[in-house]
Amino acid sequence: MTKLTFCGAAGTVTGSCSLIDTGKHRFLVDCGLFQGSKTTQELNYASFPFDPKSIDFLLLTHAHIDHSGLLPKLVKQGFRGVIYATEPTRDLLKFMLPDSAHIQESGAKRHNNKRRRRGMPPVKPIYTNEDAEATLKLFAHHSYEEWFSPQENIQARFWNAGHLLGSASVELKIDEGNAEPLSLLFSGDIGPEEKVFHPGPDAPVGYDYIVCESTYGNRDRDDYTLEKRRAAIRDELVKGLSRGGNVVIPSFAVERSQELLHDIGYLLAEGEIPQANVYLDSPLARRATEVFIKYAGELEDVEVDEEKLFRHDRFHLVQSLDESKAINAIKSGAIIISASGMCNAGRIKHHLRYNIHRPECTVLFVGYQSPGTLGHIISSGAKEVRIHGNTYKVRADIRSLGNYSAHADQQELLAWILSRCPITGGLFLNHGEDDARQGLRDLLGERGLDIERIYMPTFDETFELHPGTRPLSKGVASPRLDLDHVAHDWHNDYAEFMIGLTQALEHSSDREKYDLIAKLKASLAS
Repeated sequence: MTKLTFCGAAGTVTGSCSLIDTGKHRFLVDCGLFQGSKTTQELNYASFPFDPKSIDFLLLTHAHIDHSGLLPKLVKQGFRGVIYATEPTRDLLKFMLPDSAHIQESGAKRHNNKRRRRGMPPVKPIYTNEDAEATLKLFAHHSYEEWFSPQENIQARFWNAGHLLGSASVELKIDEGNAEPLSLLFSGDIGPEEKVFHPGPDAPVGYDYIVCESTYGNRDRDDYTLEKRRAAIRDELVKGLSRGGNVVIPSFAVERSQELLHDIGYLLAEGEIPQANVYLDSPLARRATEVFIKYAGELEDVEVDEEKLFRHDRFHLVQSLDESKAINAIKSGAIIISASGMCNAGRIKHHLRYNIHRPECTVLFVGYQSPGTLGHIISSGAKEVRIHGNTYKVRADIRSLGNYSAHADQQELLAWILSRCPITGGLFLNHGEDDARQGLRDLLGERGLDIERIYMPTFDETFELHPGTRPLSKGVASPRLDLDHVAHDWHNDYAEFMIGLTQALEHSSDREKYDLIAKLKASLAS
């Protein structure tokens, strides 16, 4: 009897991790980092809901950190099996996992400086560069549509998911001694129909069970083509640069940054935007760009000559910290692309500090902003934000473009699922917030799927799987996450309170300031 447990991304869009237990073998599909609110991120420090030493192997859908970012922690805690992925995924992670380890180590160092001043004991990073390097030694790669056998009686193959360089859906056949093997398909993250670099997602038809992402399960993008997308960013850049300041673009380091370089390079070459200097300020994005150059001959819908791709004279691929700091002296005419895409870490926070309070500047969001992140707070219309412990007025023009998303929207997810039917056992909607999952579930029911066979698994919920029949939920052993506090937690409340307190003090007389502080002191003492 095979069991499936959803160890992450059930009701959220990060921390993807599914545990499959066949009775003879235990393996994972993905092992991602939790991102979003600080409450959600605290799960990265908690124990896994399984023993890493008991995991025989792992199937990785793609390189994004919310699917791969806890692999070094898994290895640190005893996993020694093979990690199966496509070759481009492995190549990207050669840079991404050490970069993630650096973030963990430097973050722990900064945190420990604060703890030391408060007389508190130090904390250790989730994992180190040594753990990341040990993880990379466990990889084995396979091409799309190539069957391989990770363990006896288990077969797997990857299908193009159209989401990211090397991204894959995972097809599984598990022989349990029945007339037909148990068949499963894990979608991974599904790309949209209109996307530069990759063909549309693909996979065969007919399964016992499908696990499908639902990030955009309740929304559709405006109808667009790649040409319309370039026209949209052209208009935003022309408008932003004409304001007299800089255009700051928070961007995910892998794929999104390369898509932006491709489109901006095309617009520069065609003279459709001012000849601005473009700074890609992310060491990881710089190295990821080199991987894209390696596979340039396999990329699709590229409007720039392969030899010139990502190499425009106006492009500055920033590496050192000193080069990054020098950008802050530029007051106008620059396009600054920097990670992280949700503004929760990295060099983008420094560029926001120097630009977000200036009315002549523009902050252009080009990707999903998870609730609780700084990017979500800014894009939702906040008038003030806290960055590195300080409060900044939001005076820059805040803009968003939705057509750079690497995720399929509702209609595209619907089409992908219906094209995989029949589904004889059940469909699990994963990797999505509850409103997105519910919206997609309702629409699938309207299109003829049995809504009683469409499941919205909860965090850490386990199901028994049987060929051709509905799954049986075994419930949740011990909940690790309260989904009520994923989108907005006490850390967000605290930041809002501090901003509100500052505003109240700024607009109060001295007598009112004394009274307000006295009331707060009394409240704390009660």
